[in-house]
Formats: sequence, structure tokens, C-alpha cells
Amino acid sequence: MSALPDEASGDAEVGVGPHPEPRPDDPRLDPDLLADGDRRNVVDRYRYWKVEAIVADLDTRRHPFHVAIENWEHDLNIGTVVRNANAFLAAAVHIVGRRRWNRRGAMVTDRYQHVHHHATIDDLLAWAAGEGLPIVGIDNLPGAVPLEDADLPERCVLLFGQEGPGLSPAARSAASLVCSIPQYGSTRSINAGVASGIAMYAWVRTHAGPPPAGG
Repeated sequence: MSALPDEASGDAEVGVGPHPEPRPDDPRLDPDLLADGDRRNVVDRYRYWKVEAIVADLDTRRHPFHVAIENWEHDLNIGTVVRNANAFLAAAVHIVGRRRWNRRGAMVTDRYQHVHHHATIDDLLAWAAGEGLPIVGIDNLPGAVPLEDADLPERCVLLFGQEGPGLSPAARSAASLVCSIPQYGSTRSINAGVASGIAMYAWVRTHAGPPPAGG
């Protein structure tokens, strides 16, 4: 699937130019963007909107699933996970382990996505228990339920492991359900960025309707 060039990517100019006068008087709109044009990689309905206005609008319709990923070795996939979470409108992303993460892959979508930090798996579990959210691990482990056969809860936390080792032992123990993604080639696993997109799409197919018009 083709995509618009991302913000600050150096690719061909995208978006729209300055808004014709008279310019709309709407508190959601950014005066600078109206005057200079909006070249951000946002859907058409959010052209000229302030970042905080976009976040506020997204907050009215976020899906009730959360995404969590372990970050013990500065996993470069986290940015992609955040970007996917924005695309599928997850309630929030939870980073477990190291607080710092590589934002390059997020392509500034972290501006529009709630991102929280938990120092340990136990911290994530305590938060999830308080919210009444089951943990669904995504990893190709023995005994895992194929994702296409799984009954994904509407309210849940989709938990992904570190690139390479996958879910940590503590994360595996925490999951009430572990789902696998079928693979047909020679590699043992796919990276967490790709896996997160597949898992979120599986959730959307089960629980979400079509996206709003103007996207």
C-alpha cells in the first residue's frame, strides 16, 4: 500500500497550502498552518488543526485496547509499534523497561498517541489489574493460540516482547492468553513492529466498524 511521505522526510511536498481568505474562525485551527499551509502527514479531516485539537478529537473515539512492548535493549521496533497504535487508534501504548526509546520509527505520531512508561512487568500488571484489562501476549510460543482462531477480548492489553527473545518469562507468565502469528518461511519470528500491526488489525476486524469519513 502506498503512503504519503512522512513529516520531515525530505520527500515530495504533501498536504495543502495556505487556506484561502477569508480564513475560518475555528478554535481548533492553527493560525500559522492556515497562513503557511499544512504539510503534515495527517488525514484530510485534520488539515490545519492544532495538535492538541487532534488529540482531543481522537480521545473521543479511541478503541478500548492498549498496546504494551518490552524495552530492555532499546528495541528499534518501538517507534513502529507507536505508529501502528496511532493508525489503529489504540487507547494508549505502554513501554515496559527502559524509559528512553527510539522515536524515529514513530514518524512524529507519538504527538497524537498517549504513551506511558512502566519500569517492570509487575508495574504494568498492577496497572492493568486496576483497569480490569487482561494481558494478551503475542509470540510464537508452544501452545499459543493462532491469532486467526483467537477470541480477542474487546478490552485488553496486547503485549509484545523484545526483538529476538520475544516475550520475557515474566511477560509470558503474566499473559492470560498468548497468540501466535502463522508464518510460512524459514525465519523463526517476525519483528515486533510488524507483529503489532497484524495483531491490531485482527482486533479491529473483530471489534471496530469502518473509520470515519474524511480519513
